[in-house]
Amino acid sequence: MSDLYASIREACDFISSRAKIQPRIGIILGSGLGGFAAQVADAVTIPYAEIPNFPQSTVAGHSGKLVLGSIGGVAVAVMQGRVHPYEGYTPQQVTFPMRVLGGLGITSLIVTNAAGGIRTLLHQGELVAISDHINLSGINAAAGPNEDRLGPRFFDMSAAYSPQLRKAAVAEAAKQGFTLTEGVYLAVLGPSYETPAEIRAFRTLGADLVGMSTVHEVIIARHMGIEVLGISLVTNMAAGVLAEPIHHDEVMEMGRRVEAQFTALLTAMVPQMDALVSKTDSGKNSG
Repeated sequence: MSDLYASIREACDFISSRAKIQPRIGIILGSGLGGFAAQVADAVTIPYAEIPNFPQSTVAGHSGKLVLGSIGGVAVAVMQGRVHPYEGYTPQQVTFPMRVLGGLGITSLIVTNAAGGIRTLLHQGELVAISDHINLSGINAAAGPNEDRLGPRFFDMSAAYSPQLRKAAVAEAAKQGFTLTEGVYLAVLGPSYETPAEIRAFRTLGADLVGMSTVHEVIIARHMGIEVLGISLVTNMAAGVLAEPIHHDEVMEMGRRVEAQFTALLTAMVPQMDALVSKTDSGKNSG
């Protein structure tokens, strides 16, 4: 048994001993969005510090707790916060919690983040469904020895963010009375915000949003065959779009301002996602 596989099993066994639930959907909450975890019914909360081998977040707005329970009758595992490479963690440490979610049995993932808006038509406080990503962080979390029990050495990323889940999210947002636009998320290493020249370059590459997370977890989720819905909150406009500096406090404040809209969308999407992914899996099995 590889060290990685053994570490994942140790963490999963510990979590299972604390919460008698097998989650079907994983949810990773980004900066300022952790309040959504209050929607989990019959919640069992486990601090990351208690879970074997789990990395600890050092960033404000990432409380560092795993919440297990249900939303809309669907078993979920919600991560209140994540770690990032800029904190000094390796790609494998950054994505270890994602590996654990997969080990617990999730079949789909909602990954969220706070992002800077590159596309000038976006505005602060807007939610965006991620249609694709550009990884300019300089790392790939799947690099290194491959553990065949977790996924194949080479794997497809042409639909990293599930088109069917994205379509359902756009439709649900319209039903709730707002427009959920779609956009390409570009990841950098951080922790510094980008320069205006970098943002101009990213716009040329086709990026609509920029941030310092998410792509690592999505790569590993797809390595394990997990379907992904990505949602970005535009907390600020990227450097050079507006003639004003960027502050982390602004990120946190914007998260609080859109909490109700964000919560309503995700709460409605959980049972829909479960039904869609279950139907897809059933179709694969019957084929």
